[in-house]
Amino acid sequence: MKKKIILRLALGFPIGVTIGQIISIVISLIWAKGNYAPCVPELAVAMGNEINAIILQTILCGLLGMGFAASSVIWEVEHWGITKQTGIYFLIVSIIMMPIAYFTYWMEHSIAGFLSYFGIFTLIFVIVWIIQFTIGRHNVRKINENLQTYRKH
Repeated sequence: MKKKIILRLALGFPIGVTIGQIISIVISLIWAKGNYAPCVPELAVAMGNEINAIILQTILCGLLGMGFAASSVIWEVEHWGITKQTGIYFLIVSIIMMPIAYFTYWMEHSIAGFLSYFGIFTLIFVIVWIIQFTIGRHNVRKINENLQTYRKH
């Protein structure tokens, strides 16, 4: 398990950076009117300039990727039920995500901003969880069907 966590930490950093970069491009395409907006303007102001803001955001995206990747081993703890796995995973990724979202100014720095961002994060988490659960259930049914076919022969 420790080796898996270490491997996922190592892979998580570049994946997090890549996903952060893709998100900044998509956001730029939607809202930046033909310009590239690599970060939230408030972050550039807080960091003194845009390059410092991008460095911080890149590092934090990498750490976010590491956190999500390493915590994914929770789904492999077979003696835990799906409810426990989901609860612990959600707690861990929330603890990782919320401070990063705060420090990168992805959320408004207010109680309303925090609650709004957390609500959106939770909604996205639930949607992804439902999709993953549905795919997993479909795969298990397929495996069971193949086992039934195999046993008949």
